[in-house]
Amino acid sequence: MSTTQRLSEAAAAVLLNRELSALELNARVLGLAADENEPLLERVKFCGIVSSILDEFFMVRVAGLLDQVLSGIAVRSPDGRPPQQTLDEIRVRALDITEQESHLWRERLSPALAAEGIVVGTVDDAKPAELDELESLFRRQIYPVLTPLAVGAGQPFPYISGLSLSLGVVVRDPESGEERFARVKVPEVLDRFVRIGSRGLLIPLESVIAHFLPWLFPEMEILERTAFRVTRDGDTEISDDADDLLEAVESELQKRRFGAVVRLEVSDSISPAMRARLQERLGVGADSVYPVKGMLDLADVGQLYALDRPDLKYETWVPYTQRRLAAPSEDIFTEIAQRDIVVQHPYDSFTSSVEAFVRAASVDERVVTLKTTVYRTSHDSALAPALMVAAENGKQSVCVVELKARFDERRNIGWARSLEQAGVHVVYGFPDMKIHAKTTLVVRREGDELKRYVHIGTGNYHATTARIYEDVGLFTADPDIAADVADLFNFVTGFGRPQRFRKILAAPFNLKKGLIEQIRAVAAAAAAGKRANIKIKVNNLTDPDIVDELYRASQAGAQIDLIVRAICTLVPGIEGLSENIRVRSILGRFLEHSRLFRFEIEDERTYFLGSADLMPRNLAHRIEVVVPVEDVHVRNELESMFKALLADNAQAWILRRDGSWTRLRPKKGERRRTAQAVFMRRRERARRLARTH
Repeated sequence: MSTTQRLSEAAAAVLLNRELSALELNARVLGLAADENEPLLERVKFCGIVSSILDEFFMVRVAGLLDQVLSGIAVRSPDGRPPQQTLDEIRVRALDITEQESHLWRERLSPALAAEGIVVGTVDDAKPAELDELESLFRRQIYPVLTPLAVGAGQPFPYISGLSLSLGVVVRDPESGEERFARVKVPEVLDRFVRIGSRGLLIPLESVIAHFLPWLFPEMEILERTAFRVTRDGDTEISDDADDLLEAVESELQKRRFGAVVRLEVSDSISPAMRARLQERLGVGADSVYPVKGMLDLADVGQLYALDRPDLKYETWVPYTQRRLAAPSEDIFTEIAQRDIVVQHPYDSFTSSVEAFVRAASVDERVVTLKTTVYRTSHDSALAPALMVAAENGKQSVCVVELKARFDERRNIGWARSLEQAGVHVVYGFPDMKIHAKTTLVVRREGDELKRYVHIGTGNYHATTARIYEDVGLFTADPDIAADVADLFNFVTGFGRPQRFRKILAAPFNLKKGLIEQIRAVAAAAAAGKRANIKIKVNNLTDPDIVDELYRASQAGAQIDLIVRAICTLVPGIEGLSENIRVRSILGRFLEHSRLFRFEIEDERTYFLGSADLMPRNLAHRIEVVVPVEDVHVRNELESMFKALLADNAQAWILRRDGSWTRLRPKKGERRRTAQAVFMRRRERARRLARTH
């Protein structure tokens, strides 16, 4: 055995494959969709989320692996796998997950919906009167927007856009015997489900179009009709020396439309001839074809969530406004100056905290500067309007817009142009580094001094996702932290390099080094016989150096609890290496998104929160901010968060040595505990207490 082979096998033994770990998130979300403890329409939504996650996985991760194979680059992943082996294993697992999802939809969710009066069927399920209504609806609302594209002399094979659903049709002229292939795109401008009849029968749009194909091909014989869907390479590559970043991003977005096909989904009833035709025309091999039994693109079943059936959904959650944030807006700076404030969304209101902070800054006469970062934002966010108002009021208004936020590039370009037109100073960052930090800086004149106020968060300034993503944010007037954030803004907008940060950990400067120092300090204490432990909550853990340091800490005797929502390449439970490490994933009503860090040596605890996951890209190739938490009240809040998350016995999955995840269930006689329910109950108690005073 060669040295290279031995090294590869050694790596495989102590690291899980990043891509296969990412795929397992789909299996866990599918577990929520199958969970009868969840409301029915919520389960349907989870089912749709599985398809959405898979789409992005193929557009980015699978596309990247295919590029490696095609380029002949023999680079193995950190776990020792060559690209082709990873692709082969991805295919097996993705087919399995897709089959499970389709079966769940057909055999459990659809019948359960029907039992609740929500019938999803086909044209064959329609009664005569419903068929008449369907024909009228097709004539008026569907037929006018359909365009059959036949292939033949002077008619090349049409361009198939990524993630679009199509019907492949083979038609024959009964007089000449000539056969042709045609493609009919299922219009994305129409709802996926057509509702007819008094019982509200819901029929997939492609089923309706397939039934009325003779309208599109008059006097022709329809020999075959089948649904198919393509996924294209959706990643973008921006040159490190791009002079105009805005122009470069716009150019890459144009290229994305014509990316290579990385997946072809087809109905499992497709004929071999039709399948071969599509493969040839789309330039895909057999390994990129994914047969599906039943509906393709189950992401659209999420549209059913819009049905007015509150009895089949979670009870509406109204975010809580903390007492210290309930005062008039001009008092928010006084409150922050007195003591740090921590918020946890969506349990705490985004509107009355983050948005109130930027709105107050935009109109406060004593505020002279408002600076913020935008990675992802929404149309209804108060952030952009506040920046515009600040500019109109003569304040220095600065926004760092990350144009390269994947799949939000167009939205961010639009925001950037609107902000510039309103007089806001817009900065686009760097071609080779994404600005992923979530920070807002306010400079306010107080007497003869200028005082800084800062918000540092774990999530985007996005009003919509703030209602469904769990994130933590810190408001502070700590002079050292505020000065550090100001220096970081100057680095991003100017030309220079921060000399030294006083308190914050910022990538790509001192973040990785700072976290490793914390881990090593815990390991050293454990080796000396002291009580030492680590608790970390992130979305992803893949950085080999961080994993190695955690292994060393475990070997030294430190107890380590990791809460990793999505991807984890660390292998827990290996004797002599990681037997002191436990890894869990929490999935539920809200998407766990916060990044929290806790290091304990005897009675001394150190806490951090911020924007960075533990991935090479976050630690070395992005601008990230992680801030120490020193206020005792905020530290207690973070401690209670960890306690609830580690006590969850119903929406927690435990990572096993083989990379599989096992869902926890309450033991016999044990009360069902979910962390998210704990956080909501705490706010409800605080709300009731506030009403009595």
